[in-house]
Formats: sequence, C-alpha cells, structure tokens
Amino acid sequence: MAHDKLTVAVLGPGGVGGLLAALLARTGHRVICLAGEATTDTLRTTGIRVRSARFGDFTADVEAATELREPVDVCLITVKHTALDAALARVPVSALGDGLLVPFLNGVEHPSLLRSRYRPDQVAPAVIRVESTRVAPGVIEHTSPFAEVDLTGDPVPRERLDTLAAAFAAAGPTTRVLDDEAAALWAKMSFLAPFALLTTRYALPLGDVRSRHRDELTALVAETAAVSRACGGPADPGQALARYDAFPPGTKSSMQRDAEAGRPLELDAIGGALLRAAERHGVPTPVTARLVRELKDAGH
Repeated sequence: MAHDKLTVAVLGPGGVGGLLAALLARTGHRVICLAGEATTDTLRTTGIRVRSARFGDFTADVEAATELREPVDVCLITVKHTALDAALARVPVSALGDGLLVPFLNGVEHPSLLRSRYRPDQVAPAVIRVESTRVAPGVIEHTSPFAEVDLTGDPVPRERLDTLAAAFAAAGPTTRVLDDEAAALWAKMSFLAPFALLTTRYALPLGDVRSRHRDELTALVAETAAVSRACGGPADPGQALARYDAFPPGTKSSMQRDAEAGRPLELDAIGGALLRAAERHGVPTPVTARLVRELKDAGH
C-alpha cells in the first residue's frame, strides 16, 4: 500500500461511507462501493452526489458491486453494528487479500470480532467525528463544519496507517494516527454512551437532557469514565460534561434518530458493551444498567 493511489472498497456507502467514498474518489483513488443491488445500480448510474459547506457540492464517480471480488488496499466498514454480520458476507476473506480492514463502528468490541474472522494485523479501527447523512441512495448531505478521522490498530504496521492517513488528509478530513487503540475507542465510547442512552431513553434532544436530566447525565458520565479508566482509556468527566454543554441544544444522537425511524438500535454495541466491560473490571454502573433495561423493556 505504498503507491500514491489506492484501491478502496467501502462496505455501506451511507452517510459516513458515502462521504468518504466520494472524497477519496474525487482525489483520484479507485473506489468500489459494496451494497445491495438497488444501491449499486444507482451508484453505477449517478455516482455519489455530495452537498457540503466544507467540501463543496460535487459528484464523484465510483464503482459498485454486491460483493468484493478482488484484492483491495483498504476496505472501509461503514455499516451500523446491527447490520455487521450480514454485511461482512460481502467481504470474503479470500477476496480481501492483504488489504486493511478499517471499521468506523460504534462501541469497543468489534475489533476482536473482526480479528476472529480476518488476519489481526489487517484490522485497523477508526473513529470519525462528522455529521453526514444519506438522504437518498447516492446522495450525501454533510452538515457539520468538521470531518475528523482517528486511525489506530495496535497490531497494524505503522506505515500502513500513515499511508491511509495521508490519503484521507489529502481528500479532506483532518486525520490523525493514534498509538493506543483502547484509548482511541474508549475516548469515543465515553462521550457517545451517555449521549446516546439518555437522548434515546427520554426521546429528547441534548439540550433538554442536560437541563431536565442533569443528575442522570452527570452520574452516567461518571460511570462511563470509571469503566474507560479500568479499560485503559481516558477518564475526564468534567471535560465530557463541558463538551455536552457546548453542543447546540437541538442535537440528537444517531441512536435516537434510529429509534424515531423505527430502525434497530445499536443498544448492545454501546450500552451492552459498556455493561460487559464494567462487569469484567468490577465497576458499578447502576444508572447505565437501568437505562439499558428500560430501553429493552420499551421494545428496543
């Protein structure tokens, strides 16, 4: 993966995957989007159309297939955790070759799952901070003024991460390579879990959660920070609360949006994973446990 232009597969060209696919294709990389037949037909015909205040409005031509049939330099995994098992059937181990597998997934348990199926040194977890939505097949609206990617992967050769980071940075997103995989994943989890669980449980945007359910938010942030610390991640409850307070009051979590749309929730990947980690390390998490239970009781 040392050459300038990469061949990149994108499993799930939705809000995140579609944006990254289009940006990489615009800068000259060969991009193959992996999806169902209806989506692939659309992408072959129209490409990916992006509307973005930061990156401009543009259309990028991409290839599309229902399954990976040739080796690639990189395969980005940008499906929801709830669709992961079925989606991986589109990326046979034999077809991936030596390519890096880069999951942009919520939670902290997916790297071990992927490494049980693929070669461990090929799995390079990533974190992205962005607001980007697929409004129709092949149509992406990027609404945040930022798009920031963190790449990591303890067993992955550093030069492979650096090469991919350079490709992302040249395409547009601010990109870093982080040395500590657990710290990178738990940094996101520590922020995401309280935000997702509370906005979804009460069907309220963040502004109402932080004013009407402040005590629960504070307790949940403390629990999540304690679990993160036990797992080798960062733990700064005060900083987390300050970040929540800085967000626009109408902000909703992706889990809340999924609940509103009647889609399956990533409850197990976020709340369930947090509780399992807490149990392994003997960290009490009563507020987390109650919220997860109440969401399950509500049919989620």
